[in-house]
Amino acid sequence: MLVIIGIVVVMAGILGGYLMEHGNIRVLIQPAELVIIGGAAIGTVLIGNPMYILKQIVGGLIGVFGSSKYGKPQYMETMKMLYELFSRARKEGLMSLETDSDNPEQSPIFSKYPKFLKDHHSLHFVCDTIRMAAGGGVEPFDVDQMMELDMDVHHHGAALPVSALATMADSLPGLGIVAAVLGVVITMGALGGPPEEIGHKVAAALVGTFLGILLCYGFIGPIAANMAKATDDEHAFYHVVRIVIVSFIKGSPPSIAVEFGRRAIPSHLRPSFQELEKHLKGGGDAAPAA
Repeated sequence: MLVIIGIVVVMAGILGGYLMEHGNIRVLIQPAELVIIGGAAIGTVLIGNPMYILKQIVGGLIGVFGSSKYGKPQYMETMKMLYELFSRARKEGLMSLETDSDNPEQSPIFSKYPKFLKDHHSLHFVCDTIRMAAGGGVEPFDVDQMMELDMDVHHHGAALPVSALATMADSLPGLGIVAAVLGVVITMGALGGPPEEIGHKVAAALVGTFLGILLCYGFIGPIAANMAKATDDEHAFYHVVRIVIVSFIKGSPPSIAVEFGRRAIPSHLRPSFQELEKHLKGGGDAAPAA
């Protein structure tokens, strides 16, 4: 919603100021300039990126207009899920979680959290780690290193569409100049004609530069920045999950491991100790044990 509001504010500010100076809106309507700039910009993205990144760009653009799935409720539910897993492991041993990690869809714990099951990377991130830890012979430090490696690879992959979109944004002012130059070429061909016609062609050429700069700094650049923040939110979520798992594997009780994770949650999303404790107790679950 904020993205839509921001777009409206950008357009209102620019067009409002233009109209205050008694500008003519019809002069700004230059479909040919938009075709030149937009078509060339899309072409640069197609030239510079393979298909899988193009699909990620489309998915990222769709995600920009929605809310982040890594909000406070997601953190609370994930903390509760991990607490239930590790409470069971503390009673029955870590080996007891092998069946859950091998078949999460049939797990009595994972199946209670359908949103987490649908997030395939998060699910594999947790299940693969539990499988390694339950198998024995892997030190907690090595488990931590494996999780960090997984996070770094995933974060790098998630940043590729952001980088591609940012590169496209950087190209837009230059493509606007290209459109303006083509407009000047057309204008030169019309020299000797009526002054009104020449003025119209010069205005159309200048609109090309205007559109290139506006699309870069007013729309595509901010959208790329928004996508970058979304990848950072995802990385922060995995970091919290990693902290909880590693803390438990090192020997911390489930409640202490979850508390380590709670303190790693970004401050604007972090629940209070009492709030998380109440959530862990909810639904008939046992109270956190020290």
